[in-house]
Amino acid sequence: MQESELILNENGSIYHLNLLPEDIASTIITVGDPQRVSDVSKFFDKVFITKSNREFVVHTGTLNNQPITCLSTGMGTDNIDIVLNELDALVNIDFDTRLVKEHHTELTIVRLGTSGSINRNITVGAVLYSKIAVGLEGLFSWYKTKPKTVLEKKWTERIAEISQDIRPFVFEVDQTLESRFQPHYKPGITITAGGFYGPQNRQLRLVPCFDIISRLSGIKVDNDSPTNIEMETAGIYGLGALLGHKAISINAILANRITGEFAKDPKKIMEETIKESLSILCL
Repeated sequence: MQESELILNENGSIYHLNLLPEDIASTIITVGDPQRVSDVSKFFDKVFITKSNREFVVHTGTLNNQPITCLSTGMGTDNIDIVLNELDALVNIDFDTRLVKEHHTELTIVRLGTSGSINRNITVGAVLYSKIAVGLEGLFSWYKTKPKTVLEKKWTERIAEISQDIRPFVFEVDQTLESRFQPHYKPGITITAGGFYGPQNRQLRLVPCFDIISRLSGIKVDNDSPTNIEMETAGIYGLGALLGHKAISINAILANRITGEFAKDPKKIMEETIKESLSILCL
């Protein structure tokens, strides 16, 4: 791989994350907010690596004697594109030879993030795992994707009917991780938007060209409706699947876009979500 494609820093670390292969565990918690990394790692038994570069903060340690990393991604699938590709490079590309390793290393990636409900019955404070992720932000227009499952095809076709000129990309959760989290959290159909304001139909001084929230709330596939909207999950699911990694997204609901409610104590909701998710992951 040419230097312009696989970019390494002077110390041999991957370009944006500024990490070396030995800096990460195979189990990785991702959070959007750099300040939330310490909110997760405070529950680790030990933290022996702390690094930061740009919006990417990394703490690696152990929990219940299991190696674990927490990494901030920043917001949006443009950042997820960087993070997932560089995490994969750390474990599956030999930086000395610039060749793909013969043995593939699989990562387990768990997003612990916030989200807004687009269903009146999903209240503030609820926690969902994303059974299906629907990307409306366009990232996968740039990648060759794999054949879709039956359920992915159904959601792709249904969302395409209401998404105007936006091409949807749909991905299912990793079933192994789903089996671990399903007893604890309800499944959700998560919409990944390309921004926080117009792409999620928020209006300050600019007017969105169409109301995506109303359109989404009126559709069903196999009796399921879209449940929540955020900005990273489809990128994590899609890139994770293409690169051969397991991924699941856990969504703490801080707002209900139908009723207009916002959480009175969002930090408490997120802390409880972090504690429970870590206990599920590192039993």
